Amino acid sequence: MGGTFTINHLIYLLQGTAWTVVLSLLAFALGGVAGFGIMLLRIARGRILRRAAFVYVQIVQGTPLLILLFLVYFGLGIVGIEVPPLLAAGLSLMIYCSAFLGEIWRGCVEAVPKTQSEAAECLALNRWQVLTDVLLPQAMRIATPPTVGFLVQVLKSTSLASVVGFVELTRAAQVINNSLFQPFLVFGIAGLIYFALCYPLSRWSRSLERKMNVGRRHAA
Repeated sequence: MGGTFTINHLIYLLQGTAWTVVLSLLAFALGGVAGFGIMLLRIARGRILRRAAFVYVQIVQGTPLLILLFLVYFGLGIVGIEVPPLLAAGLSLMIYCSAFLGEIWRGCVEAVPKTQSEAAECLALNRWQVLTDVLLPQAMRIATPPTVGFLVQVLKSTSLASVVGFVELTRAAQVINNSLFQPFLVFGIAGLIYFALCYPLSRWSRSLERKMNVGRRHAA
């Protein structure tokens, strides 16, 4: 029983790592587009739009990502819609990202001093011009550190995609361990790979946050 960890096993783990990165970028990009729409709805003047976006955010944030994966992959399968593992994982993570990014960005837009929008309105700018020319450029600076930090969370959350059969890093480690029966070695290497992916992003997020705080103090 068991075996020796070889270079082929390492290559298989690296292939799983590549799919982890692809899934993370896919979910983050699509979730970012949807999250921007959620942010717009959350700051809209219409009460119904704001309420609908609020309910969506609360439902998604209050539902574990694992449940979303089950609903998309197994739930759609029950009604006759076959969803490939990559699509199921990407769609679930997109929904997950959209709710959190929408709230992050909404908070950043609302963190811009109201005097900025009031001054823009005095210049006869319409609401869309105020948003795109005045609020968003300032909010982007505030939003960059938490957005990068959230990407770290998305990277780690991709490990849950293994439950629907998608072969990312965690699933690749499971497959190798089932043949070698060396969990400390196999999952230890997988953990180091996750660390190598996430640690630079965490450092970058903290660096951006420090720079932003310094810039705000100088501006004050």
